Amino acid sequence: MEVFRILGKSLSAHLLQVSTTLHGILPYSIQGPLLSALGIVTYVSLIPSAPPSFPSSGNGLWYTAPGTIWVQEFLPIGNGYLGAMLPGGTNQEATQLNIESLWSGGPFQDPSYNGGNHLPYKQSTIAAKMKNIREAIFSSPTGTIDNIDEIMTPGDTYGSYASAGYLIATLDSTSSVSKYARWLDLDEAVSRTTWSDGSTTFLRESFCSHPLQACVQYLNSTTSHILPAVTYAYTVAGVDGLPAPNVTCLDDRTLSIRNYVSIPGMLYEILAQAQAPSGLVSCSAVSGAFPPNATLTVLGASETWISWVGGTNYDMAAGNAAADYSFQGPDPHNNLVALLSSANRTSYAEMLNGHIKDYTSLVSPFSLSLGQTPDLSTPTDQILARYRTSVGDTYLELLLFNYGRYLLASSARGALPANLQGLWADGYSNPWGADYHSNINIQMNYWAAEMSNLDVTQSLFDYIENTWGPRGAYTAQVLYNISEGFVTHGEMNIFGHTGMKLGGNSAQWANYPESNAWMMIHAWDHFDHTNDVQWWKTQGWPLVKAVASFHLEKLIEDLHFNDSTLVTAPCNSPEQVPITLGCAHAQQLIWQLFNIIENGFEAAGDTDTAFLDAVISKRQQMDKGLRIGRWGQLQEWKVDMDKPDDTHRHLSHLIGLYPGYAIASYSPELQGGLIVNGTFTRYTKEQILNAAETSLFHRGIGRGPDADAGWEKVWRAAAWAQLANETEFYKELTHTIERNFAPNLFSLYTSDGIFQIDANLGYPAAVLNALLQAPDIANINVPLQVTLLPALPLAWSTGEMKGARIRGGITLDFAWNDGRLTTATFTVDQNVAGRERDVIVNYGGRVIAQFRSNGGYSQTVSSF
Repeated sequence: MEVFRILGKSLSAHLLQVSTTLHGILPYSIQGPLLSALGIVTYVSLIPSAPPSFPSSGNGLWYTAPGTIWVQEFLPIGNGYLGAMLPGGTNQEATQLNIESLWSGGPFQDPSYNGGNHLPYKQSTIAAKMKNIREAIFSSPTGTIDNIDEIMTPGDTYGSYASAGYLIATLDSTSSVSKYARWLDLDEAVSRTTWSDGSTTFLRESFCSHPLQACVQYLNSTTSHILPAVTYAYTVAGVDGLPAPNVTCLDDRTLSIRNYVSIPGMLYEILAQAQAPSGLVSCSAVSGAFPPNATLTVLGASETWISWVGGTNYDMAAGNAAADYSFQGPDPHNNLVALLSSANRTSYAEMLNGHIKDYTSLVSPFSLSLGQTPDLSTPTDQILARYRTSVGDTYLELLLFNYGRYLLASSARGALPANLQGLWADGYSNPWGADYHSNINIQMNYWAAEMSNLDVTQSLFDYIENTWGPRGAYTAQVLYNISEGFVTHGEMNIFGHTGMKLGGNSAQWANYPESNAWMMIHAWDHFDHTNDVQWWKTQGWPLVKAVASFHLEKLIEDLHFNDSTLVTAPCNSPEQVPITLGCAHAQQLIWQLFNIIENGFEAAGDTDTAFLDAVISKRQQMDKGLRIGRWGQLQEWKVDMDKPDDTHRHLSHLIGLYPGYAIASYSPELQGGLIVNGTFTRYTKEQILNAAETSLFHRGIGRGPDADAGWEKVWRAAAWAQLANETEFYKELTHTIERNFAPNLFSLYTSDGIFQIDANLGYPAAVLNALLQAPDIANINVPLQVTLLPALPLAWSTGEMKGARIRGGITLDFAWNDGRLTTATFTVDQNVAGRERDVIVNYGGRVIAQFRSNGGYSQTVSSF
């Protein structure tokens, strides 16, 4: 028998884990008899290499035993709207389901929910308290205060992203299992499992189709014409907190699963329909069950598949004052019936081929090779187990790159953007709510999207517009006494939680009104890479202008240093304790934000020159967040209080190094000129970069006492690449892989197995930054500096990148061999009229090409 931990049979799951472990240490001839003697189902693979249909390129993950631990071994599929995690079972497959908008909390649970904000009548009181806080900071000898609890609010009914239960597929077969293999094909975005059961060989395929907004699981036998009986059922066992569902027969082929995430709470529905062209499908109610339960049964079929769709009554468009911030939409039932009907109008082959065509059209415009040799004789978990820092494995390193793009493509194309776990979560209440942390995490999720030509950002900007904007405008008014624009803070759910969440001394992570500024950098990057002027005019620019309007009003004169500069106060450098003024992170971000206003004003067709003039004026006056401290570091705060032994996980004051440009493209003329200890100072770019390097070195390798996460190591790797230090880049990148990736290649926050997807999605960006750099610049009239192979590790001595996108709507293909660039071709889009710029291409410390990015221009450089 086959039993999973999620069904509460932990002993069988433990024995199954034993079988997997024995596979790694015993010969095949010994494993089978020993496991049979223990009464364990044998999943020993007799396949000496990857399965026959595994991609010959090695672009996939494969294993020789089913998964038993969700976070470490299940494999993910998704289409943005829906997700699933697959253990790769045989006689029974327990597929964990996700619906992108299924959240507890919010107005569905508490009608008085107001996004964690103060009530309107408190605005004048809060304004007075804010004034007192700023005065206390300015008058403090250290420029710091202990807390700002009086202006914060509890995060009651904030909620959490939740699992949608499990679909259980059971095959009526009791023979021993052999020749087992499961794999995730990253070329096709399809998960497959094959095994032999006695003399019969089975194949199960699973995928989630974006065009159909449905997920599909298929089963056939390659050696028998008729399958044993197959049943499909649904359970919430293993998701502690989900109420018992109502499972009924919508018709003789379809299960209807209706439930609430909590009582009261959000409604969700799943419709699962079985197909068996040559067999009989029936739906039967479970006798005496309360609440109602039902099962689908398939008999006499040569093949069968089940398609499922799911949705909730959440509506992002109802998150505004006109809808009373209800986020309440219609019952999902009618829409799901239509989706399911559309999905099942075609054959299984047509559904599969349509899915593969859609997925490949999304990911194939870009490709990367690192000169890897695919290892088709070693399962993925074993490749990872032998991986070592600085030694590396080019094949695994490229596989993780492609896997990161796969995960983003699979989780970001719905109505909501990728969250802290992308689209996948197995619990009712998940770590950090599996929400949208905006002081690094949601940003890192999308770092690689533009340069790797992955069109997945629309849901991100829709989410900001519909959930941050409306309630965030209220927060700006009530909390900051600012009537322009909108603001959010460090943590966001899907219900417009824009307030500053109180919980202990939580200012260190909640006092973050620069979250909106950082995300507007992403809006500009999208426009700067795509030249989509229509999008910029209709969505990008209105968002950017609103955020800049807020920060234009929020900057105040520095009355601590009395140097006539404008600063933020109170501020926290994420997620550090000191509450102070002029945090380097905030100052650098707002300076970059104001540059966007000047650079994007003309393309937006805006005529509000008074606004533009105000931004330019305050940009000139503001502190730029760049000071060199007493031990040669780039200061994290305007007050020189950095500690050399601070190995904090965040690199917040280095945001201008990566992913920003305030440091990477530092200009003494634009950013220099400041008063330091009463003396006028103008740093050189070399001084700023050296100070950033000093800070980065002292920050450590991402294993400080505060955290041992994968994302912090990925950020460090990208930063070392920006400094053109290939040794430190590769050491940090490989350390991340050895330390923070599970056998299913999910990134782990800590060694105790918390899944957090940002390292998975940020990893491709770090790799890209070692191979290609084109950081933004303060003024689009300044030449764009493109650097090829700035931090190429020795291990990647041969390779090729095709379809990369850089600023100005430029596509780049280039290749290298024996550690040296061999050819590079730049092709400019046709639609760049009015945004042409000068481009300077650098390699090996010298300029190898210069051109003007006129529409349709193309140049190949091949002589070095």
